[in-house]
Amino acid sequence: MKTIKAIFIVLILALSGSLSAQIVTNSTTDSSETQKLVLIVLKNGNEFIGSIENQNKDQVVLKTATQGTLTLKWEDISSISDVKEEDVSEKGFYQQHNLQSTRYFFGPNGLGLKKGEGYYQNVWILFNQVSYGFTNYFSMSVGVVPAFLLAGAPTPVWVVPKFSIPIKKEFLNIGVGGLFGTIFGEGTSFGIGFGALTIGNSNHNLSVSVGYGMVDGEWSSSPVITVAGMTRVSRKTYLLTENYFFPDNITLISFGARSFAGKVGIDYGLFIPFQAGDLYAIPWLGITVPFGNY
Repeated sequence: MKTIKAIFIVLILALSGSLSAQIVTNSTTDSSETQKLVLIVLKNGNEFIGSIENQNKDQVVLKTATQGTLTLKWEDISSISDVKEEDVSEKGFYQQHNLQSTRYFFGPNGLGLKKGEGYYQNVWILFNQVSYGFTNYFSMSVGVVPAFLLAGAPTPVWVVPKFSIPIKKEFLNIGVGGLFGTIFGEGTSFGIGFGALTIGNSNHNLSVSVGYGMVDGEWSSSPVITVAGMTRVSRKTYLLTENYFFPDNITLISFGARSFAGKVGIDYGLFIPFQAGDLYAIPWLGITVPFGNY
């Protein structure tokens, strides 16, 4: 029961809110950069993906897979950004980079933020968390539910360190970490130590995680199993599912989606707990705002 209590502390706090391109300069690049895959956005809104073959003070020569070689004038270019191959569709169109591929609605997976990448996550107004990649293999999140704003109610705060270990690039990753926190005003401490195995890349992946919960220094003897996944269904939309299997035959399943409005990610879905025949749904609504090397 300690495991169940620890996990539900986090999830209930997260759901408590239901109560509650870089700009281009006219400069040249050296030859080592000319083969990078880039996205060029023109001032009229047109976008082109390819590798820069040549450039001078007047123009850029871009080699594309679908439209051949294009000569673009600097005066017509709004921005140039590096892109990853995984963010280019089969038809050669740029797909919104999924910075939040390192987690599902709430739970993390084996993928990791790159050095300098970060995002702010908010769920139902009160749940707040900031995540940042300190290296390509280590990230840290800090979260708070500022309940002290509500007549001085007890306030949960937590940190989430995570190591991401790529076993095979774009196919197999392992994540190891934990969530450790306390509730100011009550003195209660809680935590979850977890390990996650993720198959797939940032666009399509499936994860299996094992976690052990802790309350006031006492760790559970039985694990919680999590099965979660995401898949890209359009340029700016992913389907999500995140499902927890607790001891004592308690199950929490979810399904929904993540869509992008510009650079902002919007998560929406339903969490459905199952216990002793009860069936009801809890809505989930959150946003994610990137910062840093996005």
